[in-house]
Amino acid sequence: MANPKILEKKQAIIDEIANNVKESSSFIFLENTGLTVAETMALRKELYANGCELHVIKNNIIRRASEKCGYEGLDEALKGPSAVAFSKDATSASKIVYNFAKTNDKLKIKAGVVEGKVLPLEELKVVATLPDKNGMLSMLLSVLQAPIRNMACVIKAVADAQNEE
Repeated sequence: MANPKILEKKQAIIDEIANNVKESSSFIFLENTGLTVAETMALRKELYANGCELHVIKNNIIRRASEKCGYEGLDEALKGPSAVAFSKDATSASKIVYNFAKTNDKLKIKAGVVEGKVLPLEELKVVATLPDKNGMLSMLLSVLQAPIRNMACVIKAVADAQNEE
């Protein structure tokens, strides 16, 4: 029979991780086996600078915390050594981890959850290549300005043509 104090500690850890899962817009499962301490610290530093966190958590604990939050279908991602990158926004962690994995083949992305949806590696790569919020806003602004800019050019051309006559 298990010691009640140990079970209580484990439940507290599960609750803490479940709280991280609830507060995160996205979290990415990765395998960092083979990374040096310096490489892992560089990844952690880059994630932290962008408002993300990287935790090495036992698969059983993250599985229970995820199930507690209503995420199913993560069993395949939770095989072998795992680390989890948590992010407050939908794209930061996936972008950083994806870009880091491009330069370091020891880092393997397993799966992730973005905006409440479990995504396999292929769909996660698509999310990682999307522009961030500021990039999307600037693209939207450019699209909205284009018709006005074109109309101003036409009006100026008509005015210039009348001035020449």
